[in-house]
Amino acid sequence: MNIFRLTGDLSHLAAIIILLLKIWKSRSCAGISGKSQVLFALVFTTRYLDLFTSFISFYNTIMKVIYIGCAYATVYLIYMKFKATYDGNHDTFRIEFLVVPVAGLSFLVNHDFSPLEILWTFSIYLESVAILPQLFMISKTGEAETITTHYLFFLGLYRALYLFNWIWRFCFEGFFDLIAIVAGVVQTVLYCDFFYLYVTKDVSAIFAVVCALLLMGVQKISVKTNEANLPSSNETPTGFVTVYS
Repeated sequence: MNIFRLTGDLSHLAAIIILLLKIWKSRSCAGISGKSQVLFALVFTTRYLDLFTSFISFYNTIMKVIYIGCAYATVYLIYMKFKATYDGNHDTFRIEFLVVPVAGLSFLVNHDFSPLEILWTFSIYLESVAILPQLFMISKTGEAETITTHYLFFLGLYRALYLFNWIWRFCFEGFFDLIAIVAGVVQTVLYCDFFYLYVTKDVSAIFAVVCALLLMGVQKISVKTNEANLPSSNETPTGFVTVYS
């Protein structure tokens, strides 16, 4: 395993944990697309069916179980435990427009026409567009909580790191998976606009804080300068003569 895959997996895990903690601590799923989370649960379910047929490594197995468990836990919190806070009025993306074409494409373009391979291919294609309901929801509301933007940032970072992982594997292992790479590029492109807004928003906030601190510093210096120019109580103002009795 190379550093790009490891950090990519950790970024993915961080995104999932951030989302779960946000929902649990706030006791609310406001601003979160339940439809995107359902799609991610479907992605992990269809991708990791090989848990029952093959063993790669302890790390691989643990991560697969965590992803599946967290995905369904998120869906449960949104549609069951905190259903009253779910904003279904804005989460209106028609996910059938994603699932049906992706299912058809997975039958047409795959590495091997077998059930597990088709389902794995389906999960790869679906993951590349599963975030669209969340982005669509943000575009409709015109705002997103800070914690939600952090979640999206780490998801996008995970996909970007996986692109470097594939480059590394191609250069040093001769591995090349066109389906995974194309889907990964599509998914990363979908995050590009969000990345720009996320970074510029943070840079603007930092710039505003720095400007405020500099302004406060200038004001303090100005006050001290004015105080230094004022005559002290022991000094005689110019134009007056001290008279002693």
